[in-house]
Amino acid sequence: MGHCYSRNISTVEDKDGDVPNGVAQLQNNHRTSVPSSPVASGSTEANPYTISPFQSPLPAGVAPSPARTPGRKFKWPFPPPSPAKPILAALRRRRGTAPQPRDGPIPEESEEVDDQGRAGETAERLDNNFGFSKHFEGKYELGKEVGRGHFGNTCWAKAKKGKIKGQTVAVKIIAKAKMTSALSIEDVRREVKLLKALSGHRHMVKFYDVFEDADNVFLVMELCEGGELLDRILARGGRFPEADAKRILVQILSATAFFHLQGVVHRDLKPENFLFTSKNEDAVLKVIDFGLSDFSRFDQRLNDVVGSAYYVAPEVLHRSYGTEADIWSIGVISYILLCGSRPFYGRTESAIFRCVLRANPNFEDTPWPSISPIAKDFVRRLLNKDHRKRMTAAQALAHPWLRGENPGLLLDFSIYKLVKSYIRASPFRRAALKSLSKAIPEEELVFLKAQFMLLEPEDGGLFLHNFTTALTRYATDAMIESRLPDILNLLQPLAHRKLDFEEFCAAAVSVYQLEALEEWEQIATTAFEDFEREGSRAISVQELAEEMSLGPNAHPLLKDWIRSLDGKLSFLGYKKFLHGVTVRSSSSRPTR
Repeated sequence: MGHCYSRNISTVEDKDGDVPNGVAQLQNNHRTSVPSSPVASGSTEANPYTISPFQSPLPAGVAPSPARTPGRKFKWPFPPPSPAKPILAALRRRRGTAPQPRDGPIPEESEEVDDQGRAGETAERLDNNFGFSKHFEGKYELGKEVGRGHFGNTCWAKAKKGKIKGQTVAVKIIAKAKMTSALSIEDVRREVKLLKALSGHRHMVKFYDVFEDADNVFLVMELCEGGELLDRILARGGRFPEADAKRILVQILSATAFFHLQGVVHRDLKPENFLFTSKNEDAVLKVIDFGLSDFSRFDQRLNDVVGSAYYVAPEVLHRSYGTEADIWSIGVISYILLCGSRPFYGRTESAIFRCVLRANPNFEDTPWPSISPIAKDFVRRLLNKDHRKRMTAAQALAHPWLRGENPGLLLDFSIYKLVKSYIRASPFRRAALKSLSKAIPEEELVFLKAQFMLLEPEDGGLFLHNFTTALTRYATDAMIESRLPDILNLLQPLAHRKLDFEEFCAAAVSVYQLEALEEWEQIATTAFEDFEREGSRAISVQELAEEMSLGPNAHPLLKDWIRSLDGKLSFLGYKKFLHGVTVRSSSSRPTR
């Protein structure tokens, strides 16, 4: 994986002098406000991602975690294209008379190549004996190389004995000389754990075995001979009809919903990391390469900056993210599939990051006017810069645009987190949420009904054992490793009560995701009217602050939320109270 050092730039232009789509506005509005890059052009001494170039959301005095693997960096998934026809330009580069190696070093990467000798010396001092079987050559006959990455290469092989004797497989060879720290060694162990745990899903690459010798680790996996999703994008000139795009996205989201339920964040979803099993048009798509993946506990956020620049989510740059970062990456893939262009573009990684943080995707230019409104709504709800308003993978599968594909919905772990918060909330907050649930649009109820049925209700309601049984049914070793079942201890109040469907909707509704809908104001108005009739009461500023776990410094703000006439929440106060706004988020500078 190559280095991408940031440069301080004032403008971002392509080689023809044209400003890429979405960047012109950045140049005019944000030249002075964009944080400067930590590393100047041409530096080879410092790691540019030991410090995020953007303000950390972590509390004062809390240092961000280092990247799990010191060698992890952003890398460019395509060579920089013309902004007018990005995919076609990449295709021309591939078919040129003197094509560059696909994963060859880009200019900024040369320093790492020079350091390979020192890396090997460091690796020799580490204990890189994994305890894997040493008999790879006795079981497999290694053939030609079929892919190459920064930390190793992938080769064709044939099984000589065992259950898959005679079958062709793919062998990912990871050089131990590249493992320059204890953390990088642990990364390999984690990748093996993940491949073993997740390989049973239809859209996950199958894992067969792992071996090692003195120099390499060998991961034996299913051979997918249909090529990368990127190759098919390029072969089509970058744009898919909606029907074909839906077929691909359903498979991507199905796999993502599965490993998200296990508490796994992939962190590098991009067209290169999806392979087709064959050359057939209807071939099954599989997700690969969990080398950057990590476990994400339900009550924690990750904060190391890894991934690929064009697909990185805003919250990753701010060092506070979870599974929602993968959804953003899928949103970028969706945008590319439908129109053939990237939603965020820059000729340097710092310019890309500016676009990701500041620019909005262009849905006005060709071909977007000819694309259905429901498809555009789908992409917009994946590319929402507020990760709380983004759809989950399971919700995306239930979106009206994909619903006709009949992908089969998976349990969504976000339901557990929302129900946990609901049953531990005060009666006043539960009343506010119940009023909101009565105003949920029918389209949004489809997802909640599906999740309710996946929990297998009894006598029309859900008890604690329904949540326990459902989570156990889908559990793999990855879920245990990420400790997601720990949330069941926080659902203990359900052992003595039942949630019927109406109350389940109140518990499982996401206020933030409803706010992302165009009809949010109407939803909130209807909910507030019901709240006024059924659940509202006079509340003091002090009591409201306690409800929201805020201190006395919040009282001046909360005072504006309560009507002086009757001491009850105003419409503004009701909306703010619903999503638990804090003084910090209320007083933050508005985004422009």
